[in-house]
Amino acid sequence: MQADLLNEEERIREAITPKSWNEIMTSDSWAVFKIMAELVEGFEKMGRIGPCVTIFGSARTKSNHKYYKLAEEIAYLLTKKGFGIISGGGPGIMEAANKGAHFGGGKSVGLNIDLPWEQSANPFIDSDKLITFDFFFVRKVMFMKYSQGYIVLPGGFGTLDELFEAITLIQTHKSVRFPIVLVSKEYWGGLYDWILQRLLEENNVSPEDMEIFSIVDTAEEAIEIIETYYNKYALKPNF
Repeated sequence: MQADLLNEEERIREAITPKSWNEIMTSDSWAVFKIMAELVEGFEKMGRIGPCVTIFGSARTKSNHKYYKLAEEIAYLLTKKGFGIISGGGPGIMEAANKGAHFGGGKSVGLNIDLPWEQSANPFIDSDKLITFDFFFVRKVMFMKYSQGYIVLPGGFGTLDELFEAITLIQTHKSVRFPIVLVSKEYWGGLYDWILQRLLEENNVSPEDMEIFSIVDTAEEAIEIIETYYNKYALKPNF
């Protein structure tokens, strides 16, 4: 136990200690091979699994919280409609998403990230559908490439990062259009108002950009948006 704690402390210390330029250059060269390996593994595994709906949210949300229960319900209902579920693989909202998919009898995928603190894979991911990444940006590639939709529940900086990444790629036509649904007007309403009052009024975004995402309050509303989108284009979920 003591040895594990010392190893963990060493990992954290190494991660935050500034490196010399020569160390950075050497590390970068080797990182290329690691990045390639993660991309290849991700493409091979996700190619077999197929597209799913991704559910985002805070890793810190407890299992008795209303948002945890809401994420679990959304995932469960989506699996009953034929959609698989992808999460970031960790605890909190991610665990709730995988839990709902697991008990709904659908595909439960976890794209975990190796961090020196906070995150470990949750137990509701299918044993053959867990992938662990060192690089956040490689993990993002998998989210974007294999998502039929984003369901975004309340979360922190990581959730905002994934949300705005998806909006930007759709806005700039670097990604195919898919539904992005923010859940909880109470939580996201202030951000939406700020975007309207600052970004839109100052012409930093266009009115049509506001149509890239929707905000709802209930599981049923979230499911309806996903279903309506795919019915409109005569597409079916990936069973």
